[in-house]
Amino acid sequence: MASALQTKLDYVNAYRENRLKCAQEILDNPYLFAELISICFSPDDANHHKACWILEFVAYEELIWLQPHLDFFCSNLKILKDESAIRPIAKVIQLLVKSHYRKDENGISLSEENLQNCIEVSFDWLINDVKVATKAYSIRTLYLLGNHYDWIHPELQLILNKDFGNHSAAYKAVAKEVLKKIEK
Repeated sequence: MASALQTKLDYVNAYRENRLKCAQEILDNPYLFAELISICFSPDDANHHKACWILEFVAYEELIWLQPHLDFFCSNLKILKDESAIRPIAKVIQLLVKSHYRKDENGISLSEENLQNCIEVSFDWLINDVKVATKAYSIRTLYLLGNHYDWIHPELQLILNKDFGNHSAAYKAVAKEVLKKIEK
């Protein structure tokens, strides 16, 4: 028998209003959060991509809720293959990395292993065949990480320069913005 959350996810569609409504349900019922995370990383679950959509919206409001789940979250990033699941998770990674380096009292604390998982999957998504939004989030995440790992900016620069001509205007805009920051 499906859980209450699974039943809610069955009715979620790509409309923003619909996704926000489900995210609000999670925000109003924090006990559902652990199950949401679990569904996100269950690729055999028909709703796993919808759970990822919802997680992105919840993360905008309560990123700190991910703190106790970071080891699970970061160690399972590589199992995601569905583009509809990867894009929102790439955004969540960007939010996590920004929060980690902001170092305020409400910030996220990523372990070295968590950071390495984020670096690896961001490079994977950047060089593999995924949609431009995922690549854009990955580029920005890697730029942030490169401010703390001196080997990342040269690698990122190499990839962006090599791939620049083969991508859309959106990719080029993000690549140009980040290349400009790196070259400063």
